[in-house]
Amino acid sequence: MDFTPSPKTQDYLARVRAFVAAHIAPVETAYHQENLAANPGGDWHTWRVLPVIEELKTKAKAAGLWNLFLPDAALGAGLSTLEYAPVAEEMGRSLLAPAVFNCNAPDTGNMEVLHYFGSDAQKQQWLGPLLAGDIRSVFCMTEPDVASSDATNLQATIRAEGDALVLNGKKWWATGLGHPDARLAIFMGLSDPAAAPHARHSMVLVPLPTPGVRIQRMLPSFSEFDPPYGHGEVWFEDVRVPKSNLLVGLGQGFAIAQGRLGPGRVHHCMRCLGAAERALELLVRRGLARTAFGQPLLHLGGNLERVADLRMAIDQARLLTLYAAWKIDAQGVKAAMSEISAIKVVAPNVLQRVVDAAIQIHGGAGVSLDVPLTALFTVARVLRLADGPDEVHRAMVARVELAKYKPAAPRP
Repeated sequence: MDFTPSPKTQDYLARVRAFVAAHIAPVETAYHQENLAANPGGDWHTWRVLPVIEELKTKAKAAGLWNLFLPDAALGAGLSTLEYAPVAEEMGRSLLAPAVFNCNAPDTGNMEVLHYFGSDAQKQQWLGPLLAGDIRSVFCMTEPDVASSDATNLQATIRAEGDALVLNGKKWWATGLGHPDARLAIFMGLSDPAAAPHARHSMVLVPLPTPGVRIQRMLPSFSEFDPPYGHGEVWFEDVRVPKSNLLVGLGQGFAIAQGRLGPGRVHHCMRCLGAAERALELLVRRGLARTAFGQPLLHLGGNLERVADLRMAIDQARLLTLYAAWKIDAQGVKAAMSEISAIKVVAPNVLQRVVDAAIQIHGGAGVSLDVPLTALFTVARVLRLADGPDEVHRAMVARVELAKYKPAAPRP
């Protein structure tokens, strides 16, 4: 296997890096301050998107830096999972870049679902506007009343009734639910309790203005509401949609989820590593620029060894993530489940470790809004829960490993 970036990757990587340096980095600090001032508190009804975001998106689209995540060359950049990975890492150095390039979750995953599993009519109605960046979407899977780390626990229901599907249930941590342009939810629910555990659930497309869809609140993460996206709790109360809104067919929810989450986890992990690189850079620059007790901070308290350990941890995590991306491309998501789970544990933990060290060396500034470290720490800590907690992914890795030691079946 060869992880050398392809010429296509190198081209996009250089262009993304140049765009971020020229257009995003100069406004990013001011944007975050203005965004908090313009969108205070958790009342999503008043949230708005600052004009600078739309201006940046227009520039990115004009530069051909748009929908880079999608492997379909007609609709996106046509990059494989492995080719896109370094580009995702570069985006991860900025909190704004993924959204500017229309490559931010959960929209990327939802667009992939529609691209791979949607009908022609579903694609025309929803995929087109999402690819254009005209609307936003959410993914409604996690529930407040059950341990959603075991997705077979999901209690929200999908009931067929004539030509309609009737949805009931509570969902939360639906990222992007507070966005003014949020128009579509992908709802996962129990459609056949008597079927096998992984054939009981289905996915349905739900326009957010549909009667019975009730947004209860936005949920703060580490006391921040993350406007204008937000992470919401939403209740579905006898929500009726046509059967044509069903994705693939009844009982296919887990199969769709497997296809959605594999490449998406690679994207998450590579963005984590880009964020870790930025945090390490902030750590080193701060440690060299500040002195205490007559020496640069980096020369005190084992900080040099800490930098070395963090450098090695990032590089190890990158290689593991690139291997998972390569295996997805070469053998498919199912064959790469152990590697996907492994990176989902490793990359966010590495980011959390690097950011924690960077906060420590910044002192009080590290927990202020003067540097992006608290935001990066939140990303790391939340990702250790999102798309499955560490414990679930460790269990997957262990299960695959133990299967190697099962005795071979006797020959007939």
